[in-house]
Amino acid sequence: MDMKNLVEKIFEEGNKQGIGDMEVYYSAGSSLSLKVFQKELDGYSLSESEGLGLRGMYNGKMGYSYSEKVDESSIDMLVKNVKENATVIDSDDEEYIYEGSKEYRRVDTFNPALDQVEETEKIRFVKSLEEEAFKIDKRIESVETCVYGDGYGETIMSNTKGLYLHDKSNIAYTYVVVVAKENDDIKTGMAYRTGNDFAKFDPKEIAEEAVREALSLLGGKTVKSGDYPVVIRNSAAADLLEAFTGIFSAESVQKNLSLLKGKLGEKIGSEKFTLVDDPYMEEGLASKSFDGEGVACMYKKVVDKGVLKTYLHNLKTAKKDGIETTGNASKGSYKASLGIAPSNFYVEKGEKTLDEMIASMNRGILITELQGLHAGLNSVSGDFSLAALGFEIKDGKISRPVEQITVAGNYFELLKNIEETGSDLKFGLPGEAYIGSPSLKIKKLAIAGE
Repeated sequence: MDMKNLVEKIFEEGNKQGIGDMEVYYSAGSSLSLKVFQKELDGYSLSESEGLGLRGMYNGKMGYSYSEKVDESSIDMLVKNVKENATVIDSDDEEYIYEGSKEYRRVDTFNPALDQVEETEKIRFVKSLEEEAFKIDKRIESVETCVYGDGYGETIMSNTKGLYLHDKSNIAYTYVVVVAKENDDIKTGMAYRTGNDFAKFDPKEIAEEAVREALSLLGGKTVKSGDYPVVIRNSAAADLLEAFTGIFSAESVQKNLSLLKGKLGEKIGSEKFTLVDDPYMEEGLASKSFDGEGVACMYKKVVDKGVLKTYLHNLKTAKKDGIETTGNASKGSYKASLGIAPSNFYVEKGEKTLDEMIASMNRGILITELQGLHAGLNSVSGDFSLAALGFEIKDGKISRPVEQITVAGNYFELLKNIEETGSDLKFGLPGEAYIGSPSLKIKKLAIAGE
């Protein structure tokens, strides 16, 4: 289907029906998931999606509609639904179609080489990943999960103000969860990789990381309850940031759902804490040139050395605050309404290695995993109480694994108590692959054990 031709016909019909400014948002994509269990392909999923959304101004209100049929037969329905939707909208929030930015920086997030990898090669890889995990140590009793997946996405945005933007990206990911057993003690370890370069996925390296994690946790015991200096390892710190990302959204601030309201220009964290939103990050899995409203994205420090510099805005929230948008409008698909989301969102790394941070502590806890993140915290108050796994630190060295502990605190206080940021910046799995953090050394947190 010639999209430009279809878009013109949609706009033509919309004009006839009395709709003013209009925007078409087209998205298409596919995803593949392969799962192996006991040397056999245990799960295979291939899905494709395609559709377009139309939004337009009718009688002073913005109406929305969408269709999974990307052809001329959907035009009448799309236009009719925009008009009907606009008449029932009761929000006073002003919305409008964006005419386009002066300049868009080119962002290359599609790797043609990934597109050329044969499915048989992907299956061979994920089987090899399971096989490698069993080879490493006889205490590995089973491989609980072994998955490879990839996918691509394409977006076209066009409006009646002359804007026409196109974006295409792809991603691959893999993860493995192994189970180690020694006597009656059973522990799991996980390792993952994300990116769009299949050649960088090394099954042996990934398996070794998962096995090392599981074995290191064997023999874990709790600790005495109390306040401890803590190092939160990079992956766990990224998980915690992901759970609190919403507090930096202007929408949350304007709805009184963020304690950062009224804190612009104020110190909200330690000087060691800088939080970046970088849409141009090389190999970033959320890199892009424009946001969900067609606004050119921009690099920004949301928090710079502890000082809150900006919230994340779309056009609607920016107009409410009388400022320019930060280019953070989000639109998950052609069906989705507009929201706010960061691009590659991460805590800027420091210079200390994880080992150096551990060496600087006489006594403390290294937290490697936080559990129950969305049930055990309140993103408005910042309070959290989470089950955790990790290691006890004595005399600057890891002394033993720790389990059956709960770590409690307040996220806003935690930011002020960051003493050091590590050099080991790491991003999460797909779904959270745009959130990253290095390991963080925290002055103290409450640990509940025995």
